[in-house]
Amino acid sequence: MTDALELDALWEDFHRAVNMTSQELGAWLRVSEADESAEPLPEHAGEPTGQHVLAILQKRRTDLTDDDLEVMYEVVDTVSAEAGAEKEHEAEETLRRHRLMSVGHDPLRR
Repeated sequence: MTDALELDALWEDFHRAVNMTSQELGAWLRVSEADESAEPLPEHAGEPTGQHVLAILQKRRTDLTDDDLEVMYEVVDTVSAEAGAEKEHEAEETLRRHRLMSVGHDPLRR
């Protein structure tokens, strides 16, 4: 585990990066996985990282595991890297937004 100051900073950075509520993220994960063939069970919809972010959003800081911390660092890094990326085409921007939303960050929300 990390020390208390580092955990506090990560918690704040994570919650700054993840600007969707758990309900919004859960709904997005279900919608993004829906297709005409077969939909997964709602609690299994979406990419594993998105599901892990959803689980973290429903936890208290004191209940975090080492795996949770790894995912939190990954999400903060992903959102930071994508925030500075410039896309030329609308299709690229849409894909970027959907990628970010799958980890709980809606770039249209400031």
